Amino acid sequence: MADVLPLVEARLHSALGEPDARAAVTFLGTDRIEVLRFSASGQEGGVVRYATLGMSAQPMADPAAVLADPVKGPRAELLLSVRAGAADTDKVLRPLAVLAASPQVEGVIVAPGASLDVGEPLWPGAPFTSVLVAEPGGLVEDLELDAPLDPVRFLPLLPMTPNEAAWKRVHGAPALQERWLNHGTDLRDPSRRSVPLD
Repeated sequence: MADVLPLVEARLHSALGEPDARAAVTFLGTDRIEVLRFSASGQEGGVVRYATLGMSAQPMADPAAVLADPVKGPRAELLLSVRAGAADTDKVLRPLAVLAASPQVEGVIVAPGASLDVGEPLWPGAPFTSVLVAEPGGLVEDLELDAPLDPVRFLPLLPMTPNEAAWKRVHGAPALQERWLNHGTDLRDPSRRSVPLD
C-alpha cells in the first residue's frame, strides 16, 4: 500500500506553495501530526495558512464499528486561513495538531458541519476555542487515491466564538454560515467579534 502522506504533502505544495515553517506533535498512542505554515508574500494583512499533515495516514473509523477498517474510510487533513500580523496565530500549531489527532484519540469522524472544540483559545488572546468544519474543495482539491482507498479531503476550519458555537448547536451549521455571509463577516480576522445572533 502506497504511503499516503508524501502524496498529501505534494498536493499541499502544488496548491499553496512551499511551506515556510513546520512543526511536529506526537501524542501518546497516536501517529505523528505535522502542521505546515504557508505564509502570504510577506505583506501586512496577507493570509497565512496552516495545514495538518498526518491525519490522513489512516482512515477515520466509525466509532460504532467493532473493528476499524485499516483501508476503507474517510481521510482528511485540516486547513486554517487567517490574516497575518494581527495576532500570534503561530501558537495555533498545537491546537490544530490536537484536532487532527482526534480521530485516532477519540474515534470521531471529522466531516463538514461538525464542530471541534479545543477547550482553550486557539492562540493567545483569541476569541475562539472551537472551529466549524467547512466543505472541502475550494482551496485544495481532494486527492484521489488508488482503490479501495477513499480520497483525502482538505477540510477548511472556520473559527467560532463560544456564542457562535452555542448558536450553531441549536440552529445548525448552514444557518450560522448564512448569518456570517449576511453580515459580511471576515472569517480570516483573528480578532473578530461574534456575529450578531439575536
